[in-house]
This record gives sequence, structure tokens and C-alpha cells, in this order.
Amino acid sequence: MNKYAKLGALFTLGGCTYVGLEKLWRGRSHGSMFLAGGTGFLLLGAIGKKLPHLPRAARAVLGGGAITALELATGWVFNRRWQVWDYRGIPGNYLGQICPSYSLLWTALSPAGEALYRSADDLLTRPAPIPARDGS
Repeated sequence: MNKYAKLGALFTLGGCTYVGLEKLWRGRSHGSMFLAGGTGFLLLGAIGKKLPHLPRAARAVLGGGAITALELATGWVFNRRWQVWDYRGIPGNYLGQICPSYSLLWTALSPAGEALYRSADDLLTRPAPIPARDGS
């Protein structure tokens, strides 16, 4: 699989996972969350690949921060028009776009996202098996 096809597959996995988690959590999602999820998944993978020497907890904090920043950017672009989410009722929120409780949730989920990325990346990197000949 070439590099771009693999990135596309990983992005799609991340986007579908994010939308699925959101549907389980809130009962609904939005197309913008697919974009945020795919991008966030690639960010988690990059943190794991580029900073494997960091302790897992430090990578989790970086992952949570990256996803929170991504959520803020996504909110600025999509929430103005479609009101995908609104955290104004949650203590510590920033402009209704991000809040500490969800940042902590993303931090807690980041190691699982990094592990899923690593597994999917390994699977997509393996060479395709050579079919066995039947001897005829």
C-alpha cells in the first residue's frame, strides 16, 4: 500500500471511530466530527511515532492537548454556522468550544487512540501475503 493510501485509510479509521464514539456518547454526530476525528487520529499517530521516548503519560497529555486544540479549531470553523456542540454550560469552558472535562477525557483516551493507530499502521504496512500454489 502506498503512503497516501495508508494515510487515507488511517484518516478514515480515525474519523469513523470518532463519529462512532460521539454517537454512543451523545446519540448524534456531524460530518465535521469525521474530519476532526481523522485529523486527531493522525496527530496521535504522529505523537507516538515521533516521540516514543516520552513516557506514556506525557504522550497522553500531548494527545489530549492536540485533540483539544483541534476541537477548538473545528468549533471555530463549523460551530458558527451549524452549532454542532456548545459547552457554555460546562464550568471552565472557552467560548463554548472547549472545556476542561472533555480535555481530560481526550487525555484519558489518547493512549487507546495511539495504540489503535499503531496496530492499524502495522497491519497496513505488512506486505500482502503471496498466494500458495496448488502444485499444478
